[in-house]
Amino acid sequence: MKLLEKMGLAGLHRLDPETAHDLSIRALSLGLVPLPGLPVTSDRLRTTLAGLELPNPVGLAAGYDKNARAVAPLMRAGFGFVELGAATPRPQPGNPKPRLFRLTEDQAIINRFGFNNEGAHIIASRMAARPAGIPVGLNIGANKDSDDRAADFAAVVDIAGASADFLTVNVSSPNTERLRDLQGAEALAALLQGVLQARDRLPRRRPVFLKIAPDLNDSEIADIAAVAADCRVDGIIATNTTLSRDGLSSPHAAQTGGLSGRPLFERATRVLARLYQATGGTIPLIGVGGIASADDAWQKIRAGASAVQIYSALIYQGFSLASRIATDLDNRLDAENTTLGQLRGSGAADWAQR
Repeated sequence: MKLLEKMGLAGLHRLDPETAHDLSIRALSLGLVPLPGLPVTSDRLRTTLAGLELPNPVGLAAGYDKNARAVAPLMRAGFGFVELGAATPRPQPGNPKPRLFRLTEDQAIINRFGFNNEGAHIIASRMAARPAGIPVGLNIGANKDSDDRAADFAAVVDIAGASADFLTVNVSSPNTERLRDLQGAEALAALLQGVLQARDRLPRRRPVFLKIAPDLNDSEIADIAAVAADCRVDGIIATNTTLSRDGLSSPHAAQTGGLSGRPLFERATRVLARLYQATGGTIPLIGVGGIASADDAWQKIRAGASAVQIYSALIYQGFSLASRIATDLDNRLDAENTTLGQLRGSGAADWAQR
């Protein structure tokens, strides 16, 4: 990490977390954050994810740029792909503040934003204006006061789907009441069918991913794997934030909301590995949760991931982290004379038993 980046992070950490979050997006959009410009890439790092050509497998998870305010700069921040949102059909303010907490002692974050966003129409217009480059996807959700949340997901696809390179169905956020109920097999199948029908109305086919929670038991994982296969979703993102508070030492540990960052790594990777086994490796998986180094990314790929996403660690290590992970991953693949394809799932059995 360069001195300028260290100073910037130190300054942001003196501010309220949500103020710092907003300021970092403003700084990006104004060109005040030094960025690499092009993602780290090589023959070893280039990969195909559900038809998307990625220069490297290190992506940005949804939640950072909810409103697509800094799309172009994020495309130059070293990521192999970027996910924006979550977007809902109508704008909504989300939950009352404060709703974002740094758990510095645990290298973690708790948020209870509640799908705050400016609505799918505005987000779609910003995404449509982005330059050519790496794939940019949109995480989609439902309005809190909706009478038909399943219909909301399809509505976002109708409004914004044509502006995205991929779409992620988010039924796993813990911050919208009863949203996770949509992960049940019957409700999930109906929701996905509506989303896929809306996707098929778009002028060009977009991959549809499903994002799941880390707080699932083996039976629930098996049900989701079966529904995903039956509906022919293009990939599964494992996982969202957790409701668990195991092992935390921060004074903010008792805050309600979803926990992300380092404490999520073991739990999320275990779910990822069990999902890989449940799907037989036939559905591309994206590993998320607690990744802060190339070794973490390596372990996610061993557990079954075709690609990974980061977010919380950026708050502690800065945007240079994406390039560092990609570079170190490339060097390790070279040193161990292996490929991403050979590595994928090679440690799933070990991780699934933890």
